[in-house]
Amino acid sequence: MNITEPGFRLAGPLALPESEVHLWRVDLAAVADGEPGWRQVLSDDEQVRAARFHFSRDRQRYVAARALLRIILAGYLVSNPKDLTFLYSEKEKPALSHNYADSELEFNVSHSASVALLAFTRGRQIGVDVEQVRQDFDVEGIARRFFSPSEQEQLSGFSPAEKYAAFFRCWTRKEAYIKATGAGLSLPLTQFDVSIAGGEAQALLATRPNASEAGRWSLREVPAGAGYIAALCVRGQGWQLREWTSPE
Repeated sequence: MNITEPGFRLAGPLALPESEVHLWRVDLAAVADGEPGWRQVLSDDEQVRAARFHFSRDRQRYVAARALLRIILAGYLVSNPKDLTFLYSEKEKPALSHNYADSELEFNVSHSASVALLAFTRGRQIGVDVEQVRQDFDVEGIARRFFSPSEQEQLSGFSPAEKYAAFFRCWTRKEAYIKATGAGLSLPLTQFDVSIAGGEAQALLATRPNASEAGRWSLREVPAGAGYIAALCVRGQGWQLREWTSPE
């Protein structure tokens, strides 16, 4: 399946067992030029939102990401991408409308600069976050504002050269967790601790006030390409991750 082509269509239905989590990694810069083709599957409200972008690059990337979300969801549902309808929680987390409740299909999307991640499960809450690593901000000042004392202490142990990558490991893991819970920023970022070391198999260290909640989630770093850091959070344990990357 080549998801860099503007006319991309799945060759057939996609299987998503409850024991698997699927992660699709898209190079938006490679697919954005196909905007006319991607627009064919968008809804009227998505077309309106696309028209609001001031810069054509941002509009093209939004259109491609939204179209690919529809196409992949339709592959799991054996449906027409354009016919899919969505609803949004009070915290703006997107979900399929009640018409698809029997599928138990859950998804989450994140994009930063030219990388988009689209994650899918059945019967499990899920959150994903990707960020381009930057060094143009006060890393310690932002950490004092948003990170827990434990996370700030971890961050202080990194060298100046490593500190920005460590910051984004922490940030993406925290974002993936709050997106998975659906709580958004109503869940204080200081109310739970994540590990910010690389290669952690379970990066959610502690949750407050309910300490047992940490054991109900799987939180891990996932590859996002050079210059990017990403994390995936899924409710429950014992699932297998399958990944696809464009333009492979």
